[in-house]
Amino acid sequence: MAVLTREAIRSELDAGRICIEPFEDDQLGAASIDLTLGDEIRVIEGSAGPIDLVADSDYREHTRKQSLSTPFVLEPGSTIHGITRERIRLPADVCGFLEGRSRFARLGLMIHVTSAFVQPGVDNRQVLEMSNVSGQSLRIHAGVRICQLVLMRTEGEAVYSGRFADQQKL
Repeated sequence: MAVLTREAIRSELDAGRICIEPFEDDQLGAASIDLTLGDEIRVIEGSAGPIDLVADSDYREHTRKQSLSTPFVLEPGSTIHGITRERIRLPADVCGFLEGRSRFARLGLMIHVTSAFVQPGVDNRQVLEMSNVSGQSLRIHAGVRICQLVLMRTEGEAVYSGRFADQQKL
């Protein structure tokens, strides 16, 4: 696998093989595409006891949606789910990784806990598992370029058809 640079990404966008909607040209970096945080988050609610992690665990049973019409204060040690404003469509021979932006990472914001991989053939918006690993509260705003998508060409082709294949909302 090889990381796609600006010229390769631009070529794929122009050919319609990669589609990012909405997309502005200045989102394209040297070897990544900046993505923005959408208008809502999911907040993990406290529970009376531990959450069982079993095959049919559903995060929606332990979270609530909240609008980002006003900024959300993410406390130290807390995790929320965000979702990209952009819908991402990749061909069967391109995959990617979501990475944080260093300007926010240096302030303690992790953009994904463990699920940074963007499967080949996706056509959806990406959920971000955002955690505050600093000792300071962080104010989260909708519409901020919060992460970047690094794209790679795969060896062979595949299309993701798993549980979150049609993910368009939190």
